Amino acid sequence: MRKLRKFKEVLREDLKNPLEAKAYLEVALENYEEDNDTEAFLMALRDVAEAQGGISKLAQRTHLNRQNLYRALSNRGNPKLDTIGIILHGLGFKLSIQTLNQSNVHANH
Repeated sequence: MRKLRKFKEVLREDLKNPLEAKAYLEVALENYEEDNDTEAFLMALRDVAEAQGGISKLAQRTHLNRQNLYRALSNRGNPKLDTIGIILHGLGFKLSIQTLNQSNVHANH
């Protein structure tokens, strides 16, 4: 348990840096693309929120209810896309669209 606590402390310290937080969220989103693990992506958002002042501070920045934020970012959370956008903006990020490489685009048709 001590090693996990130390890992979380180091992670939170790293995620205070906006570039580290961006990279962390990008990897979480890429993993979501591969395995549809919503819980892991929401946990990544939660980790960044905690590192950058906590859920209460995020609630102030986003004007979202703190309890609703906790619920949205919980293991069973299923926030709407607009809520994800608001949370990302509150953390200093935005949603964006990227093209798939051409072989993936044609394989899906």
